[in-house]
Amino acid sequence: MKSLILTAVMTAAFSTVGFADGLYWVVGNRATHKCQIVTSNPVIYAYGGGDFWFGDGPYRSLADARLARSTIGACPKEDPRGG
Repeated sequence: MKSLILTAVMTAAFSTVGFADGLYWVVGNRATHKCQIVTSNPVIYAYGGGDFWFGDGPYRSLADARLARSTIGACPKEDPRGG
């Protein structure tokens, strides 16, 4: 039973990677304590570890991701790159 569940999880993970092209995610970076917009599906660890402490998305455009980032309380209100 465990191998069946593991197979299903792995299949789902590999399937979603193919659909990630052209999408954006807003993530909280643990190292910088800032929000970033990334173009690959982030891996979020529930109990610490990893680079990101939260993720939101996917968004179809960079403009949508920037708008979402502006509504997340943990994110700075200004874009660090000026956009």
